[in-house]
Amino acid sequence: MDKSFEFGNKSIGKLLWQFSWPAIVGMLVNALYNIVDRIFVGRGVGTLAIAATTVAFPIMLLFMALAMLVGIGATALISIRLGEQKKEEAEKIVGNALTLLIMLPLLFMAFYFSFAEQLLVFFGANQEVLPNALDFTNIIVAGSVFSTIGFGMNNFIRAEGNPRIAMLTQILGAVINGVLNYIFIFHLGLGIAGSALATVSGQFITTLWVLGYFLLGHSTLKLRLKNLKPDFPIYLAILSIGFAPFAMQLANSLQNMLLNKSVMLYGGDLALSAIGVIMSISTLFFMPIIGVSQGAQPIIGFNYGAGQFERVKAALKKAIIASTCIAVAGYLVIHFWPEQIIGLFSDNDKALTELATHVILVFFTMFPLIGFQIICSSYFQAVGKPLQSSVLSLSRQVLLYIPLLLVLPHFWGIEGVWRATPIADILSVLITATLITLEMKRLSKNQPAVSVG
Repeated sequence: MDKSFEFGNKSIGKLLWQFSWPAIVGMLVNALYNIVDRIFVGRGVGTLAIAATTVAFPIMLLFMALAMLVGIGATALISIRLGEQKKEEAEKIVGNALTLLIMLPLLFMAFYFSFAEQLLVFFGANQEVLPNALDFTNIIVAGSVFSTIGFGMNNFIRAEGNPRIAMLTQILGAVINGVLNYIFIFHLGLGIAGSALATVSGQFITTLWVLGYFLLGHSTLKLRLKNLKPDFPIYLAILSIGFAPFAMQLANSLQNMLLNKSVMLYGGDLALSAIGVIMSISTLFFMPIIGVSQGAQPIIGFNYGAGQFERVKAALKKAIIASTCIAVAGYLVIHFWPEQIIGLFSDNDKALTELATHVILVFFTMFPLIGFQIICSSYFQAVGKPLQSSVLSLSRQVLLYIPLLLVLPHFWGIEGVWRATPIADILSVLITATLITLEMKRLSKNQPAVSVG
């Protein structure tokens, strides 16, 4: 069946399942990059090495932000152009996006290597943590072009209607990362550098896979040399739509940096290791929700471009329900088995397990509400409304979380650091509910109800 016909006519529920489950699996596998690194590092190198990967995490998020800036921004445009039956324009967007995915990380890489030690100290490393942090981060940054191309262009595969291929891309990289982590750390004794090498190796193979998909005749949209030539209006369109997820990841990096510094100030190395474990677990439980949002995005974007607004609303509603169910399930798992989850990251370190168990229960207090917030933010990305999406993305991580993180520890000490997250969560949900209600009222005025399945 033609993909365009499916987007515009197939049951929304079936479409959402078709596109979401591969994205969910893919995002879960993608989360394993960070989790596998910390499990192997924690068990094979030590607790202090977990602190080193925690310091590196904000810098890794910066490169992920670049991939999302281009990848998600271009994906929204591609979906809309396909909905408008403008394939050549969609292919031009693919080519320009690849150029950006190469140029931007190279610029950031040059900046990092000019100030590597200063940046790692700025992101929370002390003299005990710094050597391991340098060993790990230098290798990760050196391979950052592979991570941006692989992650960014994988979104295009999903946008043209091949979510299973996009899922296999992520599985491939994660499996390679896991196998090589074990070999490099436990058999070759490469320590924390071995973990970084394993990660970059997985990203390199992923990049080859994605480029091969577009170059060897497997794709509907073709990667053509002429489309690599910079077209600045396309750049501007990609970057404006992609700014919301970019800002969200950039804010996430800033948030993690301030979090690391606050944790070191009020809790020390052990607390920094604990927060590293929590952030890995948090990523694992967030990724299925992001997978639903990625599955819904091409459906929403295509039907919005085609003017079928009732199908847009139906896709949004079903995505919110699905993501909320996932969030509730994640909350229950964490609530009933926190010690068992934490125990995966340490070799019988009782102090780390006890502290991290307390922290994770506080962090995830409002997690059942997060699916709604993420899906609504991604909705505005999908329909090409960067302002609203940016407001929602930044509300939770910048406008609310960072002030809370700076203020609450003055009253509650380290407990104020932990409590900032659930308080920011509930406030951001209230803002999200207001904006999405106004948007749905606007859509209702533009098209009468039709059958959406």
